[in-house]
Amino acid sequence: MPQLSYEPLAYEELSPDRRPTLPQAIVPIVVMLVLLSLWMVVLPIEEPSPHMPLLWSGVFTGLIGWYWFDRSWDELYDGIVDGLRMGMQAILILMIVYMLIAAWIAAGTIPTLIVYGLEILTPDVFLPVAAVLAFATAFTVGSSWTTAGTLGVAFIGIGTGLGIPEPMTAGAVLSGAYTGDKVSPLSDTTNLAAAVTNTDLMDHVSAMRVGTGLAFGIAVLAYVVLGLQAGGAIPVDRLETIITALDGSYAITPLTFVPVIVTFALALRGYPAIPSLLAGVFAGAATAVAVQGTSPVAVWQTIHFGTEPATGVKSVDGLLAADGLSGAMWVISLVMIALSLGGLFERTGVLAVLAHGLARAIQGVASLTIGTAISAFSMNVLAAEQYMSLVVPGLTLRNLYDEYDLDSSNLSRAIEAAGTTTSALVPWSTGGIYMAGVLGVPTVAYAPYYLLGFLSPLVLIGMGVTGWGIRSLDESSREDDGMSTVAVDVDDD
Repeated sequence: MPQLSYEPLAYEELSPDRRPTLPQAIVPIVVMLVLLSLWMVVLPIEEPSPHMPLLWSGVFTGLIGWYWFDRSWDELYDGIVDGLRMGMQAILILMIVYMLIAAWIAAGTIPTLIVYGLEILTPDVFLPVAAVLAFATAFTVGSSWTTAGTLGVAFIGIGTGLGIPEPMTAGAVLSGAYTGDKVSPLSDTTNLAAAVTNTDLMDHVSAMRVGTGLAFGIAVLAYVVLGLQAGGAIPVDRLETIITALDGSYAITPLTFVPVIVTFALALRGYPAIPSLLAGVFAGAATAVAVQGTSPVAVWQTIHFGTEPATGVKSVDGLLAADGLSGAMWVISLVMIALSLGGLFERTGVLAVLAHGLARAIQGVASLTIGTAISAFSMNVLAAEQYMSLVVPGLTLRNLYDEYDLDSSNLSRAIEAAGTTTSALVPWSTGGIYMAGVLGVPTVAYAPYYLLGFLSPLVLIGMGVTGWGIRSLDESSREDDGMSTVAVDVDDD
């Protein structure tokens, strides 16, 4: 679980003479959205990326923080550093996963997974099967990112061979991966959501299962329908061409699964994501040498600079092209700029003022649930980090849940359902950047098919409006008392 070295500024911690008003806090947000819209949509730029508008937004926020909110350079710099520190794990994982994908292609791991998948799966069932297998994997290892960066990459290849559009495959994989992550007690975000809301971990997991399960069930049914429509008939020679190209370029054997076994075995034994994935890189390098006969120097050159497949089939070469460590720098630079901007929003008091304004507008359980969902999603947009989507609303709104006599698991469930799951929908958030990078599908392309990202917040809001699944403090206390009584009876026996 990520350890927070600081807590974001609360509204009460801001001195009145240096505290932004609500209209003032909205100004840098509007500027950011306008700059992004102009650069990404309006201006005739061939390959727009959000780097520059986010950088300009950071400069603007720093300037008004300095001149308008009376923040010193040291305070602004500390905000930038804290933002980067919050996302440091994401940056390191990005670097390692880019190396991991290149290593597993060189080892023949991903080519073997593609060949076996093409021989077993059919287009009609591929999407729901991909979603369910991604769910099972993420639940087991407790990480949606690990699942997408390993199994998800292979599924993109399998789906392409079966004629399934890559955005559909990416959406199905993400729906399964985030569902498994959210209901797994091994997940870092699951632990963090429980920690910042003072909720027992298993109470939080239990509260997540109902709404998340319903959202995922609807998504799987939708993928069944999409699969039937998208699959169609595969040209007779298409699969044979792909499989022959892979067979001719790699040793297709179960021995190439060694890196997968090493990575997931370490994750299952409770090792953190970074050492588990790094072990997978070294296992992939060793497998490439032992099974594929590649020289050690060539393997590590591939891990550094990326793969250069030459199977003789252009579509297969494109499928197995991976950037390696050097290719991760474009993505990492975007993550660092976005995290710096989020740190400036936090240190200038913008996030605290916006959260306080939202809290004042809440009246009743329904609006509290909706407000929590809006707050969590907004943090993904503004702070570009899914951890902030849990921390800021978790710390800001927990007293309100007490005032409405609601168990804290309602809050922990809400910030996960609307925060963690929507991170992959924001192109400049760490989740969106990571998923687009490792799956090779732009965020805006897979977003319509990432059904859990929409269904999870909608189901959450439905629960708040109807009262279904909402736990009061009295109900929680009665359940705890009942458990205590059972424990005493068992001990007496």
